[in-house]
Amino acid sequence: MIQEPERMKDIAIWAITPGGVGLGVRLAKGVDRSDLFVSEKLALSSEVPPGASRFTTLSKALEKEFHTYSAHIFLFSTGIAVRMIAPLLRSKLTDPAVVVVDDRGLHAVSLVSGHLGGANELALAVGDIVGARPVITTATDVNQLPAIDLVAKENQLKIENPEMIKTINMAFLQGRALEVQDPFGLVSPHLPERFIIPREEGPTGSRPAVICTDRTFPVPRETIVLRPGSLAVGIGCNRGTAMEEIQGFLIAVFQDQGLSLDSVALLATTEVKADEIGLLALGTALGLDIRFYDKPSLNSVTTIQNPSRVVEKHLGVKSVCEAAAILAANNGKLIVPKQKKGNVTLAVARKPVGSLSSEQDLGM
Repeated sequence: MIQEPERMKDIAIWAITPGGVGLGVRLAKGVDRSDLFVSEKLALSSEVPPGASRFTTLSKALEKEFHTYSAHIFLFSTGIAVRMIAPLLRSKLTDPAVVVVDDRGLHAVSLVSGHLGGANELALAVGDIVGARPVITTATDVNQLPAIDLVAKENQLKIENPEMIKTINMAFLQGRALEVQDPFGLVSPHLPERFIIPREEGPTGSRPAVICTDRTFPVPRETIVLRPGSLAVGIGCNRGTAMEEIQGFLIAVFQDQGLSLDSVALLATTEVKADEIGLLALGTALGLDIRFYDKPSLNSVTTIQNPSRVVEKHLGVKSVCEAAAILAANNGKLIVPKQKKGNVTLAVARKPVGSLSSEQDLGM
């Protein structure tokens, strides 16, 4: 799945009329971590808070700020909003939420990124603050049906092939049951039973399907693939190993083992590697946190398969990659024992299903 871009701030509120400024001030007080943007000309004649940002040209200001915020609230007409943001839109996976509120605060329209971006929820919140009527037009919502992109978002699942979102949601609208392969139990509990045809061996291709797994294998065309954060990768390396060597070996191991890199929740290693430049660069490149374990923690693992006398002699631990992977997976099962190539060792563990479900519920 395409990673969302890192955003500096959360919500931008934009006003270009006197009425909009008044609404903007109310919203800025009611919405945490928000910034108010006001037209320079309007700011000269209106009561604008000292902390508000000012802009001369709306289109230029939006071009600069649009993708640095996770959401925007526009306090002007929908027509202006559409014209301003049309050239800035990239993907429903990465575009910020956009909610449009009219000058009198009568309606709060969820315009862009209703599900994945959270615009539908934001429209409801705006309505509560200023008394506006939320206007939500996503078909699954107005028909009180599930939406697969929203199910994925709420359960921290990465969507590997987002082009299938429309196909699956259309099946819900048509009342068609889906074949569902869900070994972790992260999808089925969030769908009405009438939409589920359980599949343990994978979809048949006879109807649209949903797969939620960390395994990779060919799937029928009308299948959406969801990736849970179920895997932890333990890594050991010689001092000064380049990021490219570690990453290349990681990719090769996952391809060989039929595992999805989209299901890697975090990397792990010994605290001795806390300043290892190549490893730190890998975490940054993959957008993953790295956990560093001390000797007692690594030596507490009793389920390692390949202890190393050399590692024990130099670092005082029997295992780095296997022990670190198991610990990072909440003492889960080692599914890829230590692999070694060049300067790198690597192991993969899978989190227990119960642990994974709890973490998803907590948004971890």
